Amino acid sequence: MAVNAFILIQAQVGTAGDVARETNALAQVLTADVAMGPYDVIARAEADNMDELGSVVVNAIGNIVGVERTLLCPIVNL
Repeated sequence: MAVNAFILIQAQVGTAGDVARETNALAQVLTADVAMGPYDVIARAEADNMDELGSVVVNAIGNIVGVERTLLCPIVNL
């Protein structure tokens, strides 16, 4: 069963558009949009398991130039 999550991203000033485009290009990312508020980009991702999802956040999104901080919000089905 796939794991889905929202990923909230804080970006350096002036980099939100580039961060969103690079995030959206990742295979596991379904959408990545620039937002207003405490987070500059909100992405939705899907992976086979939590380890893969964590790897996307830490190894892929975390290494995009301009990304300062991420917050992973797994989606649960109640």
